[in-house]
Amino acid sequence: MRVLSLNLGRPQASEHTDADATGIDKRPTEGPVRVTAPGPKGTAGSGLAGDAVCDLRHHGGDDQAVYAFAREDLDRWETELERPLPDGVFGENLTTAGMDVSGALIGERWRIGPELLLEVSGVRIPCRTFAGWLAERGWVRRFTQAAAPGAYLRVIEPGEIRAGDTIEVVHRPGHEVTAAFLFRALTLEPELLPRILAAGDALDPEARARAAKRTAGSS
Repeated sequence: MRVLSLNLGRPQASEHTDADATGIDKRPTEGPVRVTAPGPKGTAGSGLAGDAVCDLRHHGGDDQAVYAFAREDLDRWETELERPLPDGVFGENLTTAGMDVSGALIGERWRIGPELLLEVSGVRIPCRTFAGWLAERGWVRRFTQAAAPGAYLRVIEPGEIRAGDTIEVVHRPGHEVTAAFLFRALTLEPELLPRILAAGDALDPEARARAAKRTAGSS
C-alpha cells in the first residue's frame, strides 16, 4: 500500500462554487510536502502545505485535512466514463495504490512515511463544484450511487510525505462503520444513521450531529 501520487491544487475561477474559485484541480508533485492539522473548519483550509482550499464553509479544517482516493476506483471510473482520469482529478490529495480507501473504518489510522499519522474521519459528499469540474451528466447521482467516496483524514501526528511513501494501517477499530457505510448513511440510506455512532469520537462532528438528531427523533 502506497501513495501513488501526492496532489496539490491551485485556486482557479469557477462558476460552480459560491466562493468564486476552487482548488479541485489538483496536480501531482513529488514532494516533500509538510502535512499538519490546519485548524477549525470555516477558518482553515488544507492540511497540506501549498494546497488551495477556497470554499472554507464546506471544505477544509481539521476533520477534512487530507482527502484520499484509490487509483483502483479511478480506473473503474475511467472504464465507465470512457475517458482518462489522471491522479488528482477527483480533487484528492493522496491517490493511493493497493488499498480499499472506501473500505477504511472511521477511526482507522495510517502511518505514511516515517512521521505522518492520519486518522480516517469522514467522507466527501459530491457537490456542484465536483459535478461542474467533471462535466459529466448526472455526476452527483452517479457518484452517490457508486458509494465509493474515498475518505477524509485528520492529522494526528504531523510530518513530511512524498509520492511513493508506503501506507501502513497501524490501528483498525472494531466497529462496522467504513467510509462507504458512512457515505450511504449520509446520502441514500439515512436509516443507517444511528449505527454510525458506533464510530465514537473519531466520527466527523457534523455526521455525529446528524446521527444523534436522527436517533433522538426515532426514540
